[in-house]
Amino acid sequence: MDVSFLGGPRPQRGVGVVAPFDFALDRELWRWVPDDISLHLTRTPYVPVEVSLDLARLVSEHETLHEAVRTLNAVAPETVAYACTSGSFVGGIAGERAMCAAMTRAGAVPSLTTSGALLDALTELDVRRVALVTPYTVSVTRSLEEYVAEAGVSVTGCAYMGLTRHIWKVPYRQVSEMAHKAVGADAQALFISCTNLPTYDVIPQLEAELRIPVISANQVTMWAALRRLGTRAVGPYQALIDPAARSGPVRPEIPGLPEVRELPDGEQQQEGWT
Repeated sequence: MDVSFLGGPRPQRGVGVVAPFDFALDRELWRWVPDDISLHLTRTPYVPVEVSLDLARLVSEHETLHEAVRTLNAVAPETVAYACTSGSFVGGIAGERAMCAAMTRAGAVPSLTTSGALLDALTELDVRRVALVTPYTVSVTRSLEEYVAEAGVSVTGCAYMGLTRHIWKVPYRQVSEMAHKAVGADAQALFISCTNLPTYDVIPQLEAELRIPVISANQVTMWAALRRLGTRAVGPYQALIDPAARSGPVRPEIPGLPEVRELPDGEQQQEGWT
């Protein structure tokens, strides 16, 4: 069969992605990616230690990232993204910048992290007050709050799930419920943390219900990586990737509302991290 008329496969541009060893949402990342972009994923080595903030630091060590990025060099990505929220906020802003520098040295291409992309997204949306939803336990969630505050952004409300494993199995319904608990009238946006928490399909619905931009860990990671390539993420109507979606109604500001925290009964003492 002569297939010469097809002209061969369409040229592709590459984005390298370094993910923690337990990352389970490869398919979700692909949903934001246009057809002419390929994702090249690699994972950090499995570490059989207790899940904790210490583990977040361990999987984000410069040597670990250096080796992960080196495995991507053969396919020559144009940029590299570290797809882990807690692993990139646990060291604060200085730690996140040092991680990017270490990855850039290893791959000789621009690099970014999920938490750095979060701050870029908040700047893009001109957000100074944000509500948070996380699947983490209290101490990991507080580390995220500290990271956001260090960037000069106020946390207006926070709801967290207290999970230590199987975060990718959380249903959209639970994500939506936590979002409504976290968002008060003074929030300018909502951030849903953790690259292992499914969010793709829930973002447009939450934006319609909450009437503020809703951003998530995987969304900001792909948005930032694709922006480095001079292209845009794709997906259903949502404020971060479609400027037209930013002109909708806004929530009225009511200063002085208390912070909302949600912690399930019987929370384990181990800490979620991805």
